[in-house]
Amino acid sequence: MKVLDLLSDKYVIPELKSQTKDAAINELIDLFKDDPRVIDLEKVREAVLEREKIMSTGVGKGFAIPHGKTNTVNDILAAFGKTNHPIDYDSLDGQPVNLVFLLVGKDNLVSKHIKLLSRISRMMNKDEFRLNLLNAKTSEVILDIFRKEEENYFEV
Repeated sequence: MKVLDLLSDKYVIPELKSQTKDAAINELIDLFKDDPRVIDLEKVREAVLEREKIMSTGVGKGFAIPHGKTNTVNDILAAFGKTNHPIDYDSLDGQPVNLVFLLVGKDNLVSKHIKLLSRISRMMNKDEFRLNLLNAKTSEVILDIFRKEEENYFEV
């Protein structure tokens, strides 16, 4: 499985409307309102926000990866959003966030969930990749940037 296997234009927001951390997380979670893989969207929201309370998922360099695990999904879910108006995210480096990648895993898919988190983090550590995402204007361009970057990686 690749990150791009989880994303489609339906799950990409080229310009988040949100101006706060919780609002951005909720905006991405709301993309799954009618998704048949979701059993209970509010439990998904609860899992991600509870994880966020433990420690900020703003990992630095303008990037955050809110995530959680729950049995109220049938599969791993992902969504991505970006904003040109940085969001205060209580990030580990103290800097605001422009790029947000949401990952929701099923409780029994822990290994795959961890591998995907690791891959997303490695991708986002690349300055050129982040810059390309920040400059992208459409979900199609964002998906193409992910596609090109993942050509360098093996299946998870």
